Amino acid sequence: MSRPPLTALQGFVLAARTGNLSLAARHMHLTTSALSHQIRGLEDRLGQRVFVRGPRGVDLTPEGARLLELVGPQFESIERALHEFIAPPSDELTISVMPSVASSWLVPRLSRFVSAHPQLHLNLQSTAALVDFSRESVDAALRFGPGEWPDLRADHLFDDWLTPIASPDLIKRLGRPTQKNLSEWPLLRDPENVWAKWFRTFGGVPPNRYLAHFDDTETLHHAAVEGMGIALGRLTMARPLVESGQLILLSRRRLRADFAHYLVYPARSSQHPALLAFRAWLLEEARRYAQEPQRLPRALIRHRHH
Repeated sequence: MSRPPLTALQGFVLAARTGNLSLAARHMHLTTSALSHQIRGLEDRLGQRVFVRGPRGVDLTPEGARLLELVGPQFESIERALHEFIAPPSDELTISVMPSVASSWLVPRLSRFVSAHPQLHLNLQSTAALVDFSRESVDAALRFGPGEWPDLRADHLFDDWLTPIASPDLIKRLGRPTQKNLSEWPLLRDPENVWAKWFRTFGGVPPNRYLAHFDDTETLHHAAVEGMGIALGRLTMARPLVESGQLILLSRRRLRADFAHYLVYPARSSQHPALLAFRAWLLEEARRYAQEPQRLPRALIRHRHH
Protein backbone atom coordinates (compact mmCIF):
# COMPACT_ATOMS: atom_id res chain seq x y z
CA MET A 1 0.00 0.00 0.00
CA SER A 2 1.36 3.43 -0.88
CA ARG A 3 1.90 5.87 1.94
CA PRO A 4 -1.16 8.13 2.56
CA PRO A 5 -0.47 11.86 2.21
CA LEU A 6 0.15 13.77 5.44
CA THR A 7 -2.49 16.35 4.50
CA ALA A 8 -5.15 13.62 4.47
CA LEU A 9 -4.00 12.39 7.88
CA GLN A 10 -3.98 15.95 9.20
CA GLY A 11 -7.52 16.45 7.91
CA PHE A 12 -8.57 13.20 9.53
CA VAL A 13 -7.13 14.23 12.92
CA LEU A 14 -8.79 17.67 12.81
CA ALA A 15 -12.14 16.22 11.76
CA ALA A 16 -11.90 13.58 14.48
CA ARG A 17 -11.18 16.23 17.11
CA THR A 18 -14.03 18.51 16.07
CA GLY A 19 -16.51 15.91 14.82
CA ASN A 20 -17.17 18.30 11.95
CA LEU A 21 -15.69 18.26 8.45
CA SER A 22 -16.57 21.90 7.79
CA LEU A 23 -14.71 23.16 10.86
CA ALA A 24 -11.70 21.01 10.03
CA ALA A 25 -11.73 22.18 6.42
CA ARG A 26 -11.90 25.82 7.49
CA HIS A 27 -8.90 25.29 9.76
CA MET A 28 -6.94 23.86 6.81
CA HIS A 29 -8.15 26.57 4.41
CA LEU A 30 -9.92 23.96 2.26
CA THR A 31 -13.47 23.55 1.09
CA THR A 32 -15.53 20.92 2.86
CA SER A 33 -15.79 19.06 -0.43
CA ALA A 34 -12.01 19.00 -0.87
CA LEU A 35 -11.44 17.68 2.66
CA SER A 36 -14.18 15.08 2.25
CA HIS A 37 -12.46 13.91 -0.95
CA GLN A 38 -9.14 13.59 0.93
CA ILE A 39 -10.79 11.57 3.72
CA ARG A 40 -12.36 9.20 1.18
CA GLY A 41 -8.95 8.81 -0.47
CA LEU A 42 -7.47 7.95 2.93
CA GLU A 43 -10.18 5.36 3.53
CA ASP A 44 -9.55 3.84 0.10
CA ARG A 45 -5.82 3.55 0.82
CA LEU A 46 -6.44 1.99 4.24
CA GLY A 47 -9.24 -0.23 3.05
CA GLN A 48 -11.18 0.82 6.14
CA ARG A 49 -13.91 3.33 6.96
CA VAL A 50 -12.67 5.86 9.52
CA PHE A 51 -15.84 7.94 9.83
CA VAL A 52 -19.56 7.39 9.89
CA ARG A 53 -21.13 10.47 8.32
CA GLY A 54 -24.36 11.79 9.78
CA PRO A 55 -26.55 14.91 9.55
CA ARG A 56 -24.79 16.54 12.52
CA GLY A 57 -21.19 15.69 11.68
CA VAL A 58 -18.93 12.67 11.68
CA ASP A 59 -18.33 9.92 14.23
CA LEU A 60 -15.29 7.67 14.40
CA THR A 61 -15.60 4.02 13.51
CA PRO A 62 -13.66 1.58 15.73
CA GLU A 63 -10.92 1.58 13.07
CA GLY A 64 -10.95 5.39 13.00
CA ALA A 65 -10.66 5.57 16.77
CA ARG A 66 -7.65 3.27 16.64
CA LEU A 67 -6.05 5.36 13.89
CA LEU A 68 -6.58 8.55 15.91
CA GLU A 69 -5.01 6.87 18.94
CA LEU A 70 -1.91 6.08 16.87
CA VAL A 71 -1.41 9.22 14.77
CA GLY A 72 -3.09 11.94 16.90
CA PRO A 73 -0.23 12.24 19.43
CA GLN A 74 2.29 12.44 16.58
CA PHE A 75 0.56 15.47 15.06
CA GLU A 76 0.28 17.05 18.50
CA SER A 77 4.02 16.63 18.99
CA ILE A 78 4.71 18.24 15.60
CA GLU A 79 2.37 21.14 16.41
CA ARG A 80 4.09 21.76 19.75
CA ALA A 81 7.53 21.64 18.15
CA LEU A 82 6.62 24.04 15.35
CA HIS A 83 4.82 26.40 17.71
CA GLU A 84 8.14 27.38 19.29
CA PHE A 85 9.44 28.59 15.90
CA ILE A 86 6.40 30.47 14.63
CA ALA A 87 6.70 34.15 15.50
CA PRO A 88 3.39 36.01 15.74
CA PRO A 89 2.91 39.12 13.59
CA SER A 90 4.52 42.05 15.37
CA ASP A 91 1.30 44.09 15.19
CA GLU A 92 -1.07 41.37 16.38
CA LEU A 93 -1.72 40.45 20.00
CA THR A 94 -3.92 37.72 21.49
CA ILE A 95 -4.73 37.93 25.19
CA SER A 96 -6.76 35.47 27.25
CA VAL A 97 -8.63 36.90 30.23
CA MET A 98 -11.29 35.62 32.61
CA PRO A 99 -14.74 37.07 31.76
CA SER A 100 -15.18 38.53 35.25
CA VAL A 101 -11.86 40.40 35.12
CA ALA A 102 -12.46 41.47 31.52
CA SER A 103 -15.81 43.10 32.28
CA SER A 104 -15.00 44.58 35.69
CA TRP A 105 -11.40 45.75 35.28
CA LEU A 106 -9.73 45.38 31.86
CA VAL A 107 -12.37 46.47 29.34
CA PRO A 108 -13.19 49.77 31.11
CA ARG A 109 -9.52 50.72 30.69
CA LEU A 110 -8.80 49.13 27.32
CA SER A 111 -9.74 52.13 25.19
CA ARG A 112 -6.66 53.93 26.53
CA PHE A 113 -4.40 51.17 25.21
CA VAL A 114 -6.14 51.06 21.84
CA SER A 115 -5.91 54.84 21.50
CA ALA A 116 -2.21 54.82 22.34
CA HIS A 117 -1.46 51.95 19.93
CA PRO A 118 -3.85 52.23 16.96
CA GLN A 119 -1.48 50.20 14.77
CA LEU A 120 -1.92 47.07 16.89
CA HIS A 121 -4.62 44.49 16.31
CA LEU A 122 -5.87 43.14 19.66
CA ASN A 123 -7.66 39.81 20.00
CA LEU A 124 -9.29 39.36 23.40
CA GLN A 125 -10.33 35.84 24.35
CA SER A 126 -12.72 35.92 27.29
CA THR A 127 -12.55 32.52 28.96
CA ALA A 128 -12.02 30.94 32.35
CA ALA A 129 -10.17 28.00 30.80
CA LEU A 130 -6.42 27.85 31.37
CA VAL A 131 -4.33 28.46 28.28
CA ASP A 132 -2.09 25.74 26.86
CA PHE A 133 0.58 28.05 25.44
CA SER A 134 2.34 25.09 23.78
CA ARG A 135 -0.67 24.48 21.55
CA GLU A 136 -2.70 27.68 21.42
CA SER A 137 -1.85 30.87 19.55
CA VAL A 138 -2.21 33.04 22.64
CA ASP A 139 0.51 35.51 23.57
CA ALA A 140 -0.38 36.10 27.22
CA ALA A 141 -3.14 35.72 29.79
CA LEU A 142 -4.50 37.68 32.73
CA ARG A 143 -5.02 35.26 35.59
CA PHE A 144 -5.95 35.28 39.26
CA GLY A 145 -3.75 32.81 41.07
CA PRO A 146 -0.75 32.05 43.29
CA GLY A 147 1.81 33.69 40.99
CA GLU A 148 3.71 30.58 39.97
CA TRP A 149 2.91 28.60 36.84
CA PRO A 150 5.33 25.96 35.47
CA ASP A 151 7.49 27.19 32.56
CA LEU A 152 5.72 30.55 32.42
CA ARG A 153 6.66 34.07 33.38
CA ALA A 154 4.29 35.97 35.66
CA ASP A 155 4.21 39.72 36.33
CA HIS A 156 2.33 40.71 39.48
CA LEU A 157 -0.34 43.30 38.70
CA PHE A 158 -2.25 43.92 41.92
CA ASP A 159 -3.72 42.21 44.96
CA ASP A 160 -7.41 41.76 45.57
CA TRP A 161 -9.44 42.38 48.71
CA LEU A 162 -12.57 40.84 50.19
CA THR A 163 -15.38 42.40 52.18
CA PRO A 164 -19.05 41.54 52.92
CA ILE A 165 -21.54 42.69 50.27
CA ALA A 166 -25.32 42.48 50.02
CA SER A 167 -28.17 43.89 47.95
CA PRO A 168 -30.03 47.01 49.16
CA ASP A 169 -33.26 44.98 49.14
CA LEU A 170 -31.82 42.39 51.53
CA ILE A 171 -30.66 45.08 53.95
CA LYS A 172 -34.05 46.80 53.67
CA ARG A 173 -35.81 43.54 54.55
CA LEU A 174 -33.55 42.25 57.31
CA GLY A 175 -31.71 45.30 58.60
CA ARG A 176 -27.95 45.60 58.89
CA PRO A 177 -25.72 42.97 60.50
CA THR A 178 -22.88 43.56 62.90
CA GLN A 179 -19.68 41.54 63.07
CA LYS A 180 -20.98 39.84 66.22
CA ASN A 181 -24.23 38.60 64.71
CA LEU A 182 -23.04 38.18 61.13
CA SER A 183 -23.06 34.38 61.37
CA GLU A 184 -26.81 34.49 62.08
CA TRP A 185 -27.48 35.99 58.67
CA PRO A 186 -27.94 34.14 55.34
CA LEU A 187 -24.32 33.82 54.21
CA LEU A 188 -23.28 32.68 50.73
CA ARG A 189 -20.13 30.56 50.65
CA ASP A 190 -17.43 31.11 48.04
CA PRO A 191 -15.38 28.26 46.45
CA GLU A 192 -12.56 28.48 49.04
CA ASN A 193 -14.78 29.31 52.04
CA VAL A 194 -12.90 32.53 52.82
CA TRP A 195 -15.58 33.29 55.42
CA ALA A 196 -13.65 31.05 57.84
CA LYS A 197 -10.59 33.30 57.47
CA TRP A 198 -12.78 36.40 57.81
CA PHE A 199 -14.14 35.25 61.18
CA ARG A 200 -10.67 34.22 62.39
CA THR A 201 -9.31 37.65 61.47
CA PHE A 202 -12.10 39.94 62.64
CA GLY A 203 -13.84 37.88 65.32
CA GLY A 204 -17.16 36.17 65.59
CA VAL A 205 -18.18 32.56 65.11
CA PRO A 206 -18.63 30.99 61.65
CA PRO A 207 -22.15 29.73 60.95
CA ASN A 208 -23.07 26.08 61.37
CA ARG A 209 -24.27 26.08 57.78
CA TYR A 210 -24.26 28.42 54.81
CA LEU A 211 -27.37 29.25 52.84
CA ALA A 212 -25.72 28.12 49.59
CA HIS A 213 -22.30 27.24 48.14
CA PHE A 214 -20.99 28.64 44.84
CA ASP A 215 -18.12 27.35 42.73
CA ASP A 216 -17.23 30.64 41.04
CA THR A 217 -17.05 34.22 42.25
CA GLU A 218 -19.07 35.83 39.46
CA THR A 219 -22.10 33.64 40.19
CA LEU A 220 -21.65 34.33 43.89
CA HIS A 221 -21.81 38.08 43.28
CA HIS A 222 -24.92 37.76 41.13
CA ALA A 223 -26.62 35.72 43.85
CA ALA A 224 -25.89 38.57 46.25
CA VAL A 225 -27.33 41.07 43.75
CA GLU A 226 -30.54 39.04 43.66
CA GLY A 227 -30.87 39.37 47.44
CA MET A 228 -30.18 35.72 48.19
CA GLY A 229 -27.75 36.47 51.01
CA ILE A 230 -24.51 38.14 52.07
CA ALA A 231 -21.37 37.28 50.11
CA LEU A 232 -17.73 37.91 50.85
CA GLY A 233 -17.06 39.78 47.62
CA ARG A 234 -13.86 40.50 45.74
CA LEU A 235 -13.55 44.28 45.41
CA THR A 236 -12.11 44.25 41.90
CA MET A 237 -15.13 42.39 40.58
CA ALA A 238 -17.71 43.84 42.96
CA ARG A 239 -16.87 47.50 42.48
CA PRO A 240 -18.97 48.03 39.30
CA LEU A 241 -21.94 46.40 41.05
CA VAL A 242 -21.47 48.66 44.07
CA GLU A 243 -21.07 51.79 41.97
CA SER A 244 -24.26 50.96 40.07
CA GLY A 245 -26.17 50.56 43.34
CA GLN A 246 -26.81 46.84 42.94
CA LEU A 247 -24.71 45.97 45.99
CA ILE A 248 -23.78 47.65 49.26
CA LEU A 249 -20.53 47.25 51.17
CA LEU A 250 -21.35 46.24 54.73
CA SER A 251 -17.98 46.93 56.33
CA ARG A 252 -14.86 49.05 55.95
CA ARG A 253 -12.81 46.03 56.98
CA ARG A 254 -10.98 44.26 54.17
CA LEU A 255 -9.30 40.90 53.92
CA ARG A 256 -6.44 40.40 51.48
CA ALA A 257 -7.19 37.55 49.08
CA ASP A 258 -4.77 34.63 49.08
CA PHE A 259 -4.36 34.97 45.30
CA ALA A 260 -3.50 38.03 43.20
CA HIS A 261 -3.81 39.20 39.59
CA TYR A 262 -0.97 38.44 37.16
CA LEU A 263 0.03 38.81 33.53
CA VAL A 264 1.22 35.34 32.50
CA TYR A 265 3.11 34.50 29.30
CA PRO A 266 5.60 31.98 27.87
CA ALA A 267 9.23 32.75 27.08
CA ARG A 268 8.46 32.92 23.36
CA SER A 269 6.27 35.99 23.96
CA SER A 270 8.84 37.92 25.97
CA GLN A 271 10.22 39.77 22.94
CA HIS A 272 6.94 40.10 21.02
CA PRO A 273 6.68 43.87 20.24
CA ALA A 274 2.91 44.02 20.67
CA LEU A 275 3.08 42.21 24.01
CA LEU A 276 5.89 44.47 25.22
CA ALA A 277 3.69 47.49 24.52
CA PHE A 278 0.68 45.88 26.21
CA ARG A 279 2.75 44.76 29.19
CA ALA A 280 4.16 48.27 29.76
CA TRP A 281 0.68 49.80 29.55
CA LEU A 282 -0.87 47.10 31.77
CA LEU A 283 1.76 47.43 34.50
CA GLU A 284 1.20 51.19 34.61
CA GLU A 285 -2.58 50.75 34.82
CA ALA A 286 -2.11 48.17 37.57
CA ARG A 287 0.28 50.47 39.45
CA ARG A 288 -2.28 53.30 39.39
CA TYR A 289 -5.05 50.98 40.48
CA ALA A 290 -2.99 49.54 43.33
CA GLN A 291 -2.22 53.05 44.58
CA GLU A 292 -5.89 53.99 44.72
CA PRO A 293 -7.47 53.60 48.15
CA GLN A 294 -8.97 50.13 47.99
CA ARG A 295 -11.87 51.25 50.14
CA LEU A 296 -14.66 52.63 47.98
CA PRO A 297 -15.82 56.23 48.33
CA ARG A 298 -17.81 56.94 51.48
CA ALA A 299 -20.96 57.56 49.45
CA LEU A 300 -20.87 53.96 48.30
CA ILE A 301 -20.90 52.59 51.84
CA ARG A 302 -24.47 53.44 52.54
CA HIS A 303 -24.56 52.88 56.28
CA ARG A 304 -22.34 53.54 59.25
CA HIS A 305 -19.82 50.76 59.94
CA HIS A 306 -20.54 48.62 63.00
